Amino acid sequence: MRPTSFDPSVLRQHLRRNKIADLAELKRVLGTDTDLTVFRKLKHLQYLASYTHRGRFYTLPEIAHFDDRGLWSLEGVWFSRHGTLLATLETFVNQSSNGYYAHELADALHAEVQQPLRHLVEQQRLARMEVEGQFLYTASEPVPRRKQMLARRSAQAVPVAVHSADLQASPHELKAAILLFYGLLDEQQRRLFAGLESIRLGHGGDTLLGDFLGLDVHTVARGRQQLLDQNVVSGRSRRTGGGRTPAEKKRPT
Repeated sequence: MRPTSFDPSVLRQHLRRNKIADLAELKRVLGTDTDLTVFRKLKHLQYLASYTHRGRFYTLPEIAHFDDRGLWSLEGVWFSRHGTLLATLETFVNQSSNGYYAHELADALHAEVQQPLRHLVEQQRLARMEVEGQFLYTASEPVPRRKQMLARRSAQAVPVAVHSADLQASPHELKAAILLFYGLLDEQQRRLFAGLESIRLGHGGDTLLGDFLGLDVHTVARGRQQLLDQNVVSGRSRRTGGGRTPAEKKRPT
């Protein structure tokens, strides 16, 4: 008696209609009670497993529309171009300019990350160091790790081109002073201040200032470019010609 043959195209059609499905659903569609049979057929389709929900959901590469971070979600189920949660965490941290805290990764990935981060550190795929009472996760290689640490400390302390030691002020005091001053500026002045300090910091300055001041990196870049182009409106926050046209005074007759 010939063994039962299962057609993987049935799974493809189902996933194209429904976008994602779990194992129980795919077994019903394929008409089998065996997990291994489903996985063998999924392998032919180069399937993707979710990195949330314990990898319980599946989709196809042609269905997932990944964003610029390599992530895609449907109905609260998240998939990654990088594969598993471990692989995604490793990629995110290694590609970061200043490393990640666990809560930042949890927010970015919409997943619980403490345990997988611990595994990555134990396997020496990532490193971690304490920064201001929190563990910062960085690349395991010494050179990128050092750069990430310096960038993070700069961002958290004073991401501007001054030296707190020269001013006889602690990083916390200088940070508080800068943020107080920044809060007194109008919209254009804030953008230009961030742009000026980004110019002085050099490469990566837009990101550092954006993180420190809570600005979009594109806003910092816009302020930087305004200064470089000398495209600044002096003495007013509105460009010339903005606002209502003043009414012409009539002379008495």
